[in-house]
Amino acid sequence: MSLVRKAFKRLHYPVDIIAQCVRWYLAYSLSLRNLEEIMAERGIIVDHSTLHRWVIRMVPLLHKVFRRHKRRPGGRWRMDETYIKVKGQWKYLYRAVDSDGQTIDFLLTAKRDAAAALRFFRKAIRHHDEPEVVTIDKSGANTAALAELNAGREKDDCIKVRQSKYLNNLVEQDHRNIKRRIKLMTGFKSFRRAQTILAGIEIIHMLRKGQVQHPHGDGLSPAEQFYLLVA
Repeated sequence: MSLVRKAFKRLHYPVDIIAQCVRWYLAYSLSLRNLEEIMAERGIIVDHSTLHRWVIRMVPLLHKVFRRHKRRPGGRWRMDETYIKVKGQWKYLYRAVDSDGQTIDFLLTAKRDAAAALRFFRKAIRHHDEPEVVTIDKSGANTAALAELNAGREKDDCIKVRQSKYLNNLVEQDHRNIKRRIKLMTGFKSFRRAQTILAGIEIIHMLRKGQVQHPHGDGLSPAEQFYLLVA
């Protein structure tokens, strides 16, 4: 698995074991110590700190590969933010899905304001082009960010903005899949580590939603698609 070999200068464990441990940690409600015990039952002795290092090193590489094979989402976005605890303080995970529930993008920020929302929109647009419509809640920060994007444009060229709590239930429900996975983590210890692990969890979530378009991925399960990406 070339992605595993890129992540580590020296391999003390077989590449398939490393890939499997990373996937299990990102995909299931397991702590690192849970995973350490599971591997020990299979005769593989690996410390939880080593497992953590595997995840932190592999996810950024996996994220780059995933981006290349991600299905193009729709142009009607639902955007919202949720709370994530980092070092005992609440931070904000901005997320958007299209009208079919496909993940557009995500961004962890320290603050919940117009600047953070604008940064999220610019990141999402950079990777997916501009949406036709964005549905948001009554947040003034999100409204201000979209107003900034639309500033100076002709009316026909503006991103249409809708404010509807009901329509935004789709993205709010989607948040739950991410929050469920991090429930056992009792908060992240650093902002950068939180960004990395959340990116890995989001990738697994998108794989489950069928958001990979790989030339050899037809008919494969989400787990098989994961191993295809790291191959």
